[in-house]
Amino acid sequence: MAHKEVPISKQSRARKALTSSYRPKSVVEIRRNMVAIKSTENRTEVALRSYLHRAGLRFRKYGVGLPGKPDIVFHAAKVVIFVDGDFWHARLLREKGLIALKHSLKTASQAYWISKFQRRLERDDEVSAALKCAGWVVVRLWESEVRGNVASAGNRVATIVRSRQLRANRRMKLTKRGPAVN
Repeated sequence: MAHKEVPISKQSRARKALTSSYRPKSVVEIRRNMVAIKSTENRTEVALRSYLHRAGLRFRKYGVGLPGKPDIVFHAAKVVIFVDGDFWHARLLREKGLIALKHSLKTASQAYWISKFQRRLERDDEVSAALKCAGWVVVRLWESEVRGNVASAGNRVATIVRSRQLRANRRMKLTKRGPAVN
């Protein structure tokens, strides 16, 4: 049986050309890519919001006036949700530490990225602390976890929100009754 040669597709030729003649991206190309990365309305957030809405929960998006501009806000329950991107919010640094992050960053500007990620972690912690001091419950979800199982993340959020709503309703009933008179 004769061996039949498979024609090389245009895509594989293009891929081979790219790998053999690597060139760093220009500042203009990098800027265009960075502008295209959305900070709001990404697919993961939309999927989570859709799940929560189908579960009967009502909320506001992007809490204007709240520290950190949370992705989802339940005002009555005083619960805020952040869907943090694994890369941009340095999940590796938070979960496995600085050494693991250094090993994963194979770039000449490693020091720049490490300090950027450390500052972002500090800012995330400051935002969470400020919201907690103001009486809010802060829920931070990793984008990959939400994407992996929207139902699980949605149920976790729904449980927290509903328990806070029940507490708020009980407090309202007690306030309306007034103090007990003997």
